[in-house]
Amino acid sequence: MAIDVYMNFNGNCREAVEYYAQVFGVTNPQIMSFEEAPPHPDFTLPEEAKNLIMHARLDILGSTVMFSDVFPGMPFVAGNNITLSIVINDVEEIKSLFNKLKDGGTVGMELQETFWSKCYGSLKDKFGIGWQFNLAE
Repeated sequence: MAIDVYMNFNGNCREAVEYYAQVFGVTNPQIMSFEEAPPHPDFTLPEEAKNLIMHARLDILGSTVMFSDVFPGMPFVAGNNITLSIVINDVEEIKSLFNKLKDGGTVGMELQETFWSKCYGSLKDKFGIGWQFNLAE
């Protein structure tokens, strides 16, 4: 199991991903905008969100580093824009770790199925550290 880094940006994620890809020699970085995500019937995507980056991923020197822009209207605090991401293929281990880390913390999103994962959730632990959990497919 590895712990990955997830960084959020305030509208300049594409620039950051392209910059880091150049610095670390990553060719053809995979970048997905909010507009490219499957539409949700209960949610209309605001115009200002369409070109923002929902998810990007680079393999940097053997480590996975993931990126996204914060969604319009969501808080962004430079310095607090990095989370640790657990990506494993054991749903019971995800549930166990999530439940342990949420004790005394704040859940951002309960574990649930999303269009990209059968089990995803996020939280801040009691020390204010952000964590994301993804079931690997």
